[in-house]
Amino acid sequence: MPRKTTDDSSFHNKFERVIDGWRIRNKDSNDRKTFGEVFDRENLMRVYKLFSDGVIDRLEYPVSTGKEGNVFCARSGDGELLAVKIFRTSTATYKDMAKYVEGDPRFKGLMTNRRKLINAWALKEYRNLERMHEHKVRVPKPVTYNKNMVVMEFIGSEEGPAPMMRNVALEDPEEVSRTLMDYVKVLYTKALLVHGDLSEYNVLMKGDEPVVIDVGQSVLLKHPLAEEMLDRDVANVARYFRKYGLSIDVAEELREIRK
Repeated sequence: MPRKTTDDSSFHNKFERVIDGWRIRNKDSNDRKTFGEVFDRENLMRVYKLFSDGVIDRLEYPVSTGKEGNVFCARSGDGELLAVKIFRTSTATYKDMAKYVEGDPRFKGLMTNRRKLINAWALKEYRNLERMHEHKVRVPKPVTYNKNMVVMEFIGSEEGPAPMMRNVALEDPEEVSRTLMDYVKVLYTKALLVHGDLSEYNVLMKGDEPVVIDVGQSVLLKHPLAEEMLDRDVANVARYFRKYGLSIDVAEELREIRK
């Protein structure tokens, strides 16, 4: 059997300390499978850096598994709930990612290979969150990023994550629809961004408050797909709220946003 190198031994010791610090609440087979899929050697070291930098003190449980990555609930040393989003580097779900990154001057030269593209995507999500938060669009407040990981505000409570809008019976759908349309306009006119994938799947409801999530694909207005994506966002919001009997004039909304 090959002898362990000092580097491997050091990594093993760090890994053990990180595992001890996690104290994961949920230990069923699904959670173990989720952790196994995400935490390869590189990701373990990046999570360890979040611990050693004092960003998180405990990794609690998996929140969601998406086509691009996994989100985990974590806790800071002060007890604040955080979300850690880890973009997967070993799956084939990124074939369309380049079209959202190309044409964005913020990420020029960061797409020379697959791994760099994924890291650029995580950085893009972080910077888009910063920009949206700065302009008062309700998104998870960004905390930090590291390669393919983004740490942000956890949307939810001690009881668990906030539900998707699609899974909630809205008490005041007209108010929520108006809030989302206002966010689309603020993004376009002030943040100079388009979400690009706004729908009932990418809005969480924290009580009566809609919170926009998953902004990695959001683009600057100078992006060649920006106007097409704006049309789609507004049409998606209008489509969803028809189930509540609301009639949103898509053409009028777009005129109001673009004027």
